Amino acid sequence: MKIERTSAPRAPRQVAAAYARGVQAAGPAAAVDEVAPGSVLGIPESEFTPRVRDAIMGLMTEVDALRRELSDTRKRLDTAEKTADQDGLPPLLNRRAFVRELTRYIAFTGRYNTPAALIYFDLNHMKQTNDSFGHAAGDAVLKHFAEVLLAHVRDSDSVGRLGGDEFGVLLSHAGQDMALKKADVLAEALRARPAMWNGQDIPVSFAYGAFELKSGDNADIAMARADEAMYVQKRASRSAAE
Repeated sequence: MKIERTSAPRAPRQVAAAYARGVQAAGPAAAVDEVAPGSVLGIPESEFTPRVRDAIMGLMTEVDALRRELSDTRKRLDTAEKTADQDGLPPLLNRRAFVRELTRYIAFTGRYNTPAALIYFDLNHMKQTNDSFGHAAGDAVLKHFAEVLLAHVRDSDSVGRLGGDEFGVLLSHAGQDMALKKADVLAEALRARPAMWNGQDIPVSFAYGAFELKSGDNADIAMARADEAMYVQKRASRSAAE
């Protein structure tokens, strides 16, 4: 015996309108499934039944859940990428991320004939600082050093911690002369703002050198040359002090 439904199914146009509102609320990314007049997902209104209606509403719910899941995944990946690139102590690029940026800068010098330079800093006597003031004070010195460097470079430049007490600065659109001048400016800023620990200045000296990146070099060669430039400056400073 056929049993008649006591309640009328939802009107086809109401389902279509509900789906259209869902697409609009989801934003541009949801425009893949366009709602054509007289149909939803390519299904003519005349074929709408309660089962089809329920299937469409379930599909809309599932698509919305997948869209939210995709957005959350992208956020987690962005966070993981930033964490992987950042040094554990100061808010700088770690060595891996810095070498990647260095390689990119070198490629730009060859491909677009755009000058770029690397400045290399090496803090002196950090072991003595740790022994005299404690490792927490030594960490404060490194963080302060990083913050001063970041405060005196452009957004187009990159700053990284290359080792325990070694730092690098990548300058875009900078040749040798500009790099040397910028290195002196950074050095003066670092000397003018010594790190403090428990209200006491912590004296820290450092050496630095600048080297213009050359097309065809790799990251190891560029860092070795910047390191050598730093030692040249260190020897010159010692000679002047004698």
